[in-house]
Amino acid sequence: MFLALWTLSACAPAPSTPLPSTTRTDTVVSGTEAREDAAVVALLARRARCTGEPLTLLCTGSLIAPDVVLTAAHCLEIFGTDGAYEVFLGARLLPEPEPEGRFMRVARAVRHPGYDRTTHAWDAALLRLSKPVDVSPLPLPEPGKTSLEPGQAARVVGFGDTKDASTPAGQRRQGSLVLTEVEAAAFRAGPSPAMSCVGDSGGPVLVRGVEGREVLVGVTASGDVACRTEAFNVRVDALLEDFIHPFLAEPAEPRGPVLPLESLCTAACTSDAQCPAGLACESVAEGGEARCLQPALQEGDYGAVCAEDAQCGAGSVCARLEPEGEDACRCFTPCAQTPPAPLPEEASGCAGTPGTGPWVWGVSAWALLCATRSRRGGPSGGAGALSRRGGARACAGRRGG
Repeated sequence: MFLALWTLSACAPAPSTPLPSTTRTDTVVSGTEAREDAAVVALLARRARCTGEPLTLLCTGSLIAPDVVLTAAHCLEIFGTDGAYEVFLGARLLPEPEPEGRFMRVARAVRHPGYDRTTHAWDAALLRLSKPVDVSPLPLPEPGKTSLEPGQAARVVGFGDTKDASTPAGQRRQGSLVLTEVEAAAFRAGPSPAMSCVGDSGGPVLVRGVEGREVLVGVTASGDVACRTEAFNVRVDALLEDFIHPFLAEPAEPRGPVLPLESLCTAACTSDAQCPAGLACESVAEGGEARCLQPALQEGDYGAVCAEDAQCGAGSVCARLEPEGEDACRCFTPCAQTPPAPLPEEASGCAGTPGTGPWVWGVSAWALLCATRSRRGGPSGGAGALSRRGGARACAGRRGG
């Protein structure tokens, strides 16, 4: 279940063996189905196309407010805090094409300011959803009332690796751990008999409080490469005062007049508040005017509602503004009809993925080409860093869980 970046790990120069042509994601080692844990969600790279784009699982997360998800900071390494994300609420994400659940766009993401990608200290991030969901959040610990000690039983939940090829991939699962070492801001746990693994990063570790109900006490951060002996988790009570509570208390961003979807090529913007839902105000050229666009796409206009590319005119495709809904997909026409500049040859062994037509559809497929699945103790298992546009992209190896 660990590092939700199952295949989206690090980009290594010229791998000695071919990377797999397909992507996969599994679930918890020695665990069982967790269909009742509705507040445990999957974090995905946001889809830009309405047809033909695979689901790209990044991590697991915990709903701690109707519109806030707690996950691991290293889950945002590939696309950054300004990247395009969505979450899945449901028990079964994969295999496609029929996930059992729904999708919600992430409007904002922040990492803990003390996050250390080498040690996984303060490995926590918060995601603000585009709108609240009708799911009961996981209870947070009360300051000073959370007792953690070695030998204590805990439960872990996530969408990660089962180490069992016969177990369906991408399903929410749970398992029992036992705490082995407790520190002020983190704790370690061992199998009892389950273990978190690749894909579970950011997911919850829960213990029963004095009143008998489960409380969210940990965020899965890392562990041994074989998913057999040790899990490293960030303590949630250590995040409350300086990170979680201030974020929960933030007022909603005011929205003013919004630019029309069909005029985005000619209408400049000055802030995200002017952009239609799902778009951000970005300058794509040095010193140039900013435009409302989706981070995975170049600038363009959105037209009629569509379900597939064939319903759009020449030079246009069916693009996804929101993860789901009747108006989620619209015909997208890029402002410029010239192809993006090719990637430099010295891009650390990472090859760009050609876009469909004269614009760049995103970096998720490209990132998969640079993926190296691993955990702490093995090859780098964190993520690279990608630009938000179709120009130069770089990826740097990370360690992760």
